[in-house]
Amino acid sequence: MRVVAGEYGGRRLRAVPGMKTRPTTDKVKEAVFNILGPYFDGGRSLDLFAGSGGLSIEGVSRGIEHAVLIDKQAAAVKTIKQNIEVTKQPAKFTVIKRDAEVALKQLQAQNQTFDLIYFDPPYREQKIVQEINQLMVAGMLNLNCRIMCETNQEAEMPERIGACERTVHKSYGITKITVYEYHGGE
Repeated sequence: MRVVAGEYGGRRLRAVPGMKTRPTTDKVKEAVFNILGPYFDGGRSLDLFAGSGGLSIEGVSRGIEHAVLIDKQAAAVKTIKQNIEVTKQPAKFTVIKRDAEVALKQLQAQNQTFDLIYFDPPYREQKIVQEINQLMVAGMLNLNCRIMCETNQEAEMPERIGACERTVHKSYGITKITVYEYHGGE
């Protein structure tokens, strides 16, 4: 695993030890960022199931100003912190060791909002639609926020989730990438 492009391009990242996480492959990560926009001009991102932190580190490498990474697994949090060290810019990252639902409530209480959201939950525990709705109701999505969902082929992602419209729906082997854009309201 490595950072594909941007300021940290080419730097090696660690994978979380064990079989509890499934890292996004470099090929899929490159495809995701070609879809989202190869480079960003600031903004804040949120990764609710951060695993190794690879998606958030890639986003910051490409111009995201600050990334919030959440994972409840101790081994994942340790790996995220080690991978953030590779960037030599730890102030651009906030790591939270909590369950996604508890962390969302904490972030809502802090009035945090985001421009880019990554959803790459364990395939067997997908509650993406419910969590996107929770983010909308909580007012945590900035206008035109993009939401990237990585799922397996069996997952059926709707065309709309409230004020979020599906803009991309592509398959990469066993992985499906769905991107939504938030248009405000609701």
